[in-house]
Amino acid sequence: MEQYKRLNRYKITFIFLLFFQTIFSQYSEDFYKYSKLFPESQKVRLLQETIITIKVDDGKLNIEEKNIEEDLYLNESATFNSKSSLRFSSFFEKKSIQASSYSFQEGKYTENKVEEFTEKDDLNQSFHDDTKIVNFIYPDLKKGSKSRLEYSQIIKNPRFLGAFYFADYYPIIKNKVTIIADKGIGIEFREFNTKNSNISFNIEEKRRKNIYTWVRENSEDFEYERGTPDLRTILPHIIPIINNYKIKKETKRVLGEVSDLYNWYYSLVKDVNTEDPDNELVNLVGQITKDKITDLEKVKAIYYWTQKNIKYIAFEYALGGFVPRESNDVYRKKYGDCKDNSSILYRMLEIAGVKGNLTWIGTRSIPYKYEEVPTPAVDNHMILSYKDSDGKIYYLDATGRYIKFGLPTSFIQGKEALVSYGKEFKIRKVPIIDAESNALIDTTSLKIVNNDLVGSTKFGVSGYPKIDYFNDLEQIKSEAKLKEFYNTRLRKGNNKFLIDAFIEKNKYHYDDAFLINFIEVSN
Repeated sequence: MEQYKRLNRYKITFIFLLFFQTIFSQYSEDFYKYSKLFPESQKVRLLQETIITIKVDDGKLNIEEKNIEEDLYLNESATFNSKSSLRFSSFFEKKSIQASSYSFQEGKYTENKVEEFTEKDDLNQSFHDDTKIVNFIYPDLKKGSKSRLEYSQIIKNPRFLGAFYFADYYPIIKNKVTIIADKGIGIEFREFNTKNSNISFNIEEKRRKNIYTWVRENSEDFEYERGTPDLRTILPHIIPIINNYKIKKETKRVLGEVSDLYNWYYSLVKDVNTEDPDNELVNLVGQITKDKITDLEKVKAIYYWTQKNIKYIAFEYALGGFVPRESNDVYRKKYGDCKDNSSILYRMLEIAGVKGNLTWIGTRSIPYKYEEVPTPAVDNHMILSYKDSDGKIYYLDATGRYIKFGLPTSFIQGKEALVSYGKEFKIRKVPIIDAESNALIDTTSLKIVNNDLVGSTKFGVSGYPKIDYFNDLEQIKSEAKLKEFYNTRLRKGNNKFLIDAFIEKNKYHYDDAFLINFIEVSN
C-alpha cells in the first residue's frame, strides 16, 4: 500500500511539474514544433485561405475576395515584420481589414488588436497610379508571437482575377482556396507547376452554387537565389478565368480565348487619336523626315526622336493603365507611359504616311503564352510594330533610350506579341538577339617603359551592354568621376593598372559601337 501511495505521489508531482512547465513556458507548443521542423525559417504561415464569391446581381458580375493569413514567428526578425501594408486600387476596392498580434504569456496567447490603419497614395518618381497603400503596425510582435490578418476586397473587373499560389518564401502549413460561383457562371482554371505538388481539388454543388476548393498542406519554403526566374515560372499556382455568365436568357462573353482578350483591348484603343494632329506635331514630323527617302528611314528617324524627347513616366489611373492618351497631349507634355509612347509613335508614323501597329506584350518575367493565359495577366507592356516592304517586323519600344533601331528592348526578347490589325490580330514572336550583337571587345598591347608596365587599350561595346554603359554615363557629371568609372569597369589582372588618359568615340550614338581608347600605367 505504501509503495502504491508513493507511486501516486510521483505521478501527481510529474503532472504538476508538466502543468507548471506548460503554464510558465516562454513559448507555445506550436513554436517548439515548427522551430524544430523549420530551423532556417523566420516564420511559418499556419493558415493561408482565400475565398472568392462570384455572383450575378442586377445584370452584372459581383466578385468579392476574402483573405485570411495566420503567421507564427520563429526568431527575433519578428520585430521587423511589425510594419505591414496592403494595396488596393479602383480595380481592387477595399472592403474591410482586421488585424491582430498574439503574445504568448502564462501558457496562452493574448490578443492585441491593430487599432490604426493609415491610407496613402502609392507614388514614386517614374510611376503613378491609383493604388492606395494601407499601412498598419502589429503591436508587440516578437519571437514566438502570432499574427492574424483578415481583409476583403471587391474585384471590379472580372478579367482581373489573379493567380493563387500554393507556396512562398516561408513554409505554409495549410493553404486553401475556395471559389463559390453561381451556376450560370462559366469558369475554368489554368494550372502551372502543380505536378507532384499534392494539391487536392474538389467540386461541390450546393443549391444554385458551384463550389471549387483546392487545399495544399505542409508546403516547404521556396528558397530564393539571386538570378532565379520569376516565381510564376517555379511556384505551383492556378489562374481562374471567367468565360461567361448568363443574364436571363442572354450569355455574356468575358474571357477564355485570345480573341476575347483582344476584343476587350481593341475596344479600349479604337477611339484613340481620332482628333486631328496638332500643326506643331505635323511640322515636326516634316522636319524629322524631310531628307528621308524610304519608309524605313522615316520610321527610324521618328523612333529616335521619340526616345530622345518623350520621357517615360507611368500614369495608370483606373482604365488609364490600358488606354493610351491622345498623341497631341503626349507631344505637348513630352512624357508618358508605354501606351502613350506607342500612341505618339503611331500618330507620327501616320503623319509621315507609314502604317504602324499597336502591340501588347509581356516582359520576360511573365512566363505565360497568350493561348495559355488569355487574360490581362499575360502581358504588362505596349509597344509599336512596323512591318517593312520585305516583311521584316520591327518592334519599337521608345520607353528607353539609346535603343538601336531593329534591336528590341532586352526584356521582350523571345516573347509573344499581340499585334493589332484593326478588328483582327496576330500573335508574333519577338526574336532573341544573337550573342555576337552584344559585344565587349578589349584589345590591349603591353610594353615596358623605364621599368614601368604600360598598356594601350582599344575597348568597344555594342548591343545591350552599350545601352547600360550610356545609362550609367548619363549620371556622371565630372571628369574625375568619369575616370573613376572607367577604372572600375575596365580594370584588368591584379587591378594595379590605372587609366592615365582616354578618348571616347560615338558616345551616346544610337547605331555605332561605343569606343574608348586609353592608356594604362601600373601603379
